[in-house]
Amino acid sequence: MLNKILFFLLICSQISFSQFKNLQNFDERDLRFGYYIGINQYDNKVIYKNNTPYPISVDRAEGINVGLIGELKLNKNLFLSLEPGLHANKKNIIFNQASIAAHSELAWIFNCVARIGWMNRMTQFKEKAGANKENASVGLLVYPNLMAADILIYKATHVPVGEDQKQHLELSRDIAQKFNLDFNSQDFLKAPEPLIQKNFARIMSLKDGTKKMSKSDPSDLSRINLTDKKDEIVNKIKKAKTDNSPLPLDDKKLNERPEVENLLGIYSSLNNQTLSDSINEFGGKNFSQFKEKLSDLVVEKISPISDEINKLKKDNNFIDRILEEGAEKADKITSKKVKEMKKIVGF
Repeated sequence: MLNKILFFLLICSQISFSQFKNLQNFDERDLRFGYYIGINQYDNKVIYKNNTPYPISVDRAEGINVGLIGELKLNKNLFLSLEPGLHANKKNIIFNQASIAAHSELAWIFNCVARIGWMNRMTQFKEKAGANKENASVGLLVYPNLMAADILIYKATHVPVGEDQKQHLELSRDIAQKFNLDFNSQDFLKAPEPLIQKNFARIMSLKDGTKKMSKSDPSDLSRINLTDKKDEIVNKIKKAKTDNSPLPLDDKKLNERPEVENLLGIYSSLNNQTLSDSINEFGGKNFSQFKEKLSDLVVEKISPISDEINKLKKDNNFIDRILEEGAEKADKITSKKVKEMKKIVGF
């Protein structure tokens, strides 16, 4: 796409230059107009004030600049310039992880680095394997190593995760440090830091306030899906589990009412306010009033996302093209990284 835009701009430039005339007194005009075309490279680096060991970095990405130039002559040596323009730059890579072989290759290397004891301690393995752990698949046991590969292969320094995923990120840190130690490759793999939202870090099930909201829950009424329509959202919140008491006047015993705490947390998070603010707003009121307000707020926030998802789902060619382009870029990054790691390991 970028190549097509540049080609078009080049043709326009050639047409303009072919009509160029030597205007000797052009600079003497009080008001002048023109346009500019350029190529840019953008990158970002954010260094936190709390002395985190690694900054957040965004690799360079190429783009184009195009815009208009307006210049007003104030006097012989002073001009006022206005340059509105468009700076287009692709900063994100979207791809299907399963289409990048390097992820699986690196996961196998990490299988040889991670310890069985680490795997056995993973909370999600215990939950999914249950009491019948001996019959669980090896794939389930070592799946966290693949997650570590997903992170470390891109030199991630900070990873936004839910509270329940913190253990997986800690495993990634352990693997990175042990790899560096085992193969005498100091700081080759950076130990990533978790970015966890402080307030309302975990959204719980609408049917059980002690379990997290999850797409794997058998009941669709337990969660709000990003693709849910307005009527579905309203119905789910209406049927969300509560209790017979009115909404609390303070948060002293709120932890004893997990479903109520969860719904107030959802409202507070979406409305960008504290839990105390929500309690002051609805304290002592019945749940029908509160659920109506909550439904309206969830619909307001979710609907634009849902509309965009449905719009994209109708254009499979566009999605396929984005994934294909992303996979090509990701493959270049990951294949280089895995090649370096194989050399370190001795393959």
